[in-house]
Amino acid sequence: MGNPKNVGTSVDAADTSVRATFGCTKLIRGAILAYIGPGAGFAVGGSLLALLLAVAGAVVSILLWPFRACWGYLRSRRALRRAHVRKLIFIGFDGLDPRLTERLMAEGKLPHLARLRESGGYRRLRTTFPVLSPVAWSTFATGVNPARHNIFDFLNRSVKSYVPELSSAKVASGGQRKFGPFRFLRPPSVEGKRRSESFWAILGRHRIRSIILRVPVTFPPEKFNGLQLSAMGTPDLKGTQGSFSVFSVDPPAGDVEGGSHYPLKIETHGYSGFLEGPRDASRVPGRTLRIPFRVEESGDSRPLVLRIQGESYELRPHEYTPWIRVKFRFSPFRSVFGIVRFLVTSTGKGFSLYVSPVEIDPENPGLPISHPGAYAGYLAKLIGVFATLGMAEDTWALNERVLSERDFLSQAYSIFDERLRMFTDALEKTRKGVAGCVFDTSDRIQHLFFRQMHDPSASGEFGGVIEEMYRRMDDVVGLAMRHVDSATALVVLSDHGFCAFDRGVNLNAWLRENGYLSVVSDDGGKYFAGVNWKTTRAYALGLGGLYLNLKGREPEGTVAPGEEARALKRELIEKLTGLRDEAAGRAAIRNVYDADVIYSGPYMDRAPDLIIGYHEGYRTGWGAAVGKTGGPVFEENDRPWSGDHCVDPPLVPGILFANRPIDSADPGIEDMAPSFLRLFGVDPPNWMEGKAVLEWR
Repeated sequence: MGNPKNVGTSVDAADTSVRATFGCTKLIRGAILAYIGPGAGFAVGGSLLALLLAVAGAVVSILLWPFRACWGYLRSRRALRRAHVRKLIFIGFDGLDPRLTERLMAEGKLPHLARLRESGGYRRLRTTFPVLSPVAWSTFATGVNPARHNIFDFLNRSVKSYVPELSSAKVASGGQRKFGPFRFLRPPSVEGKRRSESFWAILGRHRIRSIILRVPVTFPPEKFNGLQLSAMGTPDLKGTQGSFSVFSVDPPAGDVEGGSHYPLKIETHGYSGFLEGPRDASRVPGRTLRIPFRVEESGDSRPLVLRIQGESYELRPHEYTPWIRVKFRFSPFRSVFGIVRFLVTSTGKGFSLYVSPVEIDPENPGLPISHPGAYAGYLAKLIGVFATLGMAEDTWALNERVLSERDFLSQAYSIFDERLRMFTDALEKTRKGVAGCVFDTSDRIQHLFFRQMHDPSASGEFGGVIEEMYRRMDDVVGLAMRHVDSATALVVLSDHGFCAFDRGVNLNAWLRENGYLSVVSDDGGKYFAGVNWKTTRAYALGLGGLYLNLKGREPEGTVAPGEEARALKRELIEKLTGLRDEAAGRAAIRNVYDADVIYSGPYMDRAPDLIIGYHEGYRTGWGAAVGKTGGPVFEENDRPWSGDHCVDPPLVPGILFANRPIDSADPGIEDMAPSFLRLFGVDPPNWMEGKAVLEWR
């Protein structure tokens, strides 16, 4: 991984950014895009004038607080007069599948969800095109289709080049300012790319407060009348979406997907190494900040000891350390703070050490991760230090066999427990308004253990892992039910379901073989290396989209807008629909959707032109998602990542439970935002496309 750079200008940066992304949700994992020149992103900046103005503003705010509090109380009472409820609790389980949920309920294994169905209602929930978490949860929050909220995939192509970039957020260096011999760093700019307005922001204007925990695509956090902890999109200290480290005495050449190999030096009674952090953008060229550490052996049966920055921690094989706070110094006066965990994965002569991505310290965040800024610190004081990375479960480390299945499950459930304690606090603190949380453990575990569940020959000791996870999610529902009264609405939903991922499809290879994409060299690598854009008519990027090389939109467009573009889309739809995988004897693509038919809104120019709906068992191939053009069209997927949802949307609907009847036979995830507004007596704005589907009696 090395040092990530700004993606708009560097293919190397795209590599840093996109790597893990494409385990689907991992579309953003061991990489996604160096949004920053990370050092600049975490540098300290400011001025004396800004400090004085901040102090003055704080004094005025304190003096006015009693008046604002009284006025807010009166407005909130008026807002609730039309409300059907005083409180809404929503629980999101990313990827909980209706077929499996229904089977386990029938077997009596999900008693709380079954009780919720009986007391209110249950439906399968229509998802989005394509079926991707950032797309679906953005529609959940805003009640509109992707062309109105601007999130179409994990990745977009840059409008200035064909290089992929993260779709949900952008962090840009503030640059340097010189005053004589002195240089100061401007603070970074952080931009969320999701458009439209969330239902919690609308409720906030009506003095209805919300606690919103870990809903995807909430980095950076928005300012509204409530509390929020960001989720998907939140980077680590390197500016990536999660770059783990593997330390060993003789590391192999090259990096692993989603992380990097580093050497350990053998010393008397132990090893030593350096933990890499962000780059220092105040220096030209920037240097990577490092922290030395030692692993000491006692020579007897006592555990190894990790020594780092004056602190000591015991190291036992396959047992994670607690979160360790680390400090990277830019200068004697400037530092950035992170948190990290260590794990011994192998002992003896082949000693190796896994180190989690260095995440933002919730008590000393270098970038905004909560609203208000102190909320993350409050949670850390309440439950202890917790994972802040947008996609904290390290799926790529298991996919690359750096972690074992058991190591991964230990990590995933540790993070789940952190979220559960946060949610419990939100439930206890919310007497009126909204308390909501999205749990993504369900998504991560199904991605990596689906093969063990549906293939008896591969089940082994982990064949029951997914069922156990569903039981744990059911327990979360039981916890929430203890906080429900007659004036409380309880809603449980998922953004999509799941199916097997057996075979990958490289649409760029198919486009190349069929004359729609041409190359000037046989590189065939990632990020469209060697593509001749002057004669290319179409290309694929991300997990669900195919783009025309359109004149006036793409940097080197060749296809004229209008009838030429429409004819090319019709031609591609005809040829790709039902595309057969002859080696497997079945069709790989079930449907191909024209964006002009399924989308409408102000961001149509950023949408893919076609959305690919794969059959169960298929998905975009690993390399194809990041612009690889070489190799076969079809390939076997033999990685642990064996479950997915990036298929034809009707195949993988989500779930919807509520403690009141659901007034629709076919509800969609776009219906959630207007439904929640109606529960509180707030009229949905005209631009919302969803409809209220929850009855209140």
